[in-house]
Amino acid sequence: MKIVVAPQEFKGSLTAVQAAQAMADGLRRVLPDAALELVPMADGGPGTVEAVVTAAENGRRMTAAAHDALGRPLEAAWGVIDGDTAVIEMAAASGLTLLTEDERDPCVASTYGTGEIIRAALDAGCRRIIVGIGGSSTNDAGAGMAQALGARLLDDAGQDLPPGGAALARLGRIDASGLDPRLRQCRVLAATDVFNPLCGPQGASLLYGPQKGATPEVARELDAALRHYAQVVERDLGVSVLDLAGAGAAGGLGAGLAAFLNAELVLGAQLVAEAVGLRRRLEGADLALTGEGRLDAQTSFGKAPLEVARLARDCGLPVIAIAGSLTEDCRPALGEAFDAFVAITPRTMSVGEAMAQAAELVTDAAEGVARLLLVGQRLGRR
Repeated sequence: MKIVVAPQEFKGSLTAVQAAQAMADGLRRVLPDAALELVPMADGGPGTVEAVVTAAENGRRMTAAAHDALGRPLEAAWGVIDGDTAVIEMAAASGLTLLTEDERDPCVASTYGTGEIIRAALDAGCRRIIVGIGGSSTNDAGAGMAQALGARLLDDAGQDLPPGGAALARLGRIDASGLDPRLRQCRVLAATDVFNPLCGPQGASLLYGPQKGATPEVARELDAALRHYAQVVERDLGVSVLDLAGAGAAGGLGAGLAAFLNAELVLGAQLVAEAVGLRRRLEGADLALTGEGRLDAQTSFGKAPLEVARLARDCGLPVIAIAGSLTEDCRPALGEAFDAFVAITPRTMSVGEAMAQAAELVTDAAEGVARLLLVGQRLGRR
């Protein structure tokens, strides 16, 4: 029996690599002779670099000197696959988890560090760049990233704008003449799991600003600043980002990547699946096992488990998902994608306890799946 084990991260408790290993441990308790293919997955958010580099035959882990969203120095991890393809997570420099709750402030948080990682990839000779744009702490529409790569964002007095989304309200013009010329030789792919517009009720500021520290009033001000930014971008760069699907991802970084780097916005889970060769690995298998920390209605849009299920169905395979928790709304939304759901958390266990014991619980759940597989085999022989 061949089983492809392809989970996403269990956020806050297990990386995708750790989750895949925990599932494999459980399966081997019951099916020691099964051929297990471990393919950690991601959707463009945290864990993308680890998943893609781990799966690649020639993947290399790299680090870059960069700055976090508040300008503090750090070492940001990124990777190289296929010789000249960089895999970058904006969250490695500009991520929400790098800030304490008290530090979150989208008015001043900057994507400058993300631009520094891109520059490091250029220095390393990479000419195809995948940027995962999930998990952001920023709302500057990639302005900081563009500045790190040589663009100038100027106010009406010709002064460079300070970091952050609030300053974009004072944007007078954009001078892209100093943008790193190597970018013209690059193909840039922005991997996202959301395709929100830049502005409006479903845009970067009003929908996601509050989780980054914005009050309702501040979120409205940031939304107006991004709308003004989009107008200047269209005037000075000739790129329309206001209504571009995905422009609002990662605090508008989708817009910035499209405007300054001519990036193509793509569904992150599909991009990662292609990068790790998931379809090829599913061919000839008997079962696909996937999962994530929480299965809910959002899983049906853009998340890695659904992409695993879609490709598995194409290959004629049954699919089982293991989740940290299941919500009631996930059943109608995902019932056609998965043959079965398994929750790892006993009803009597708190979320904190479950996260602390996540590896053990995932292993136990996978063992349960394996035992049910044996039951099915026996019933099939009757």
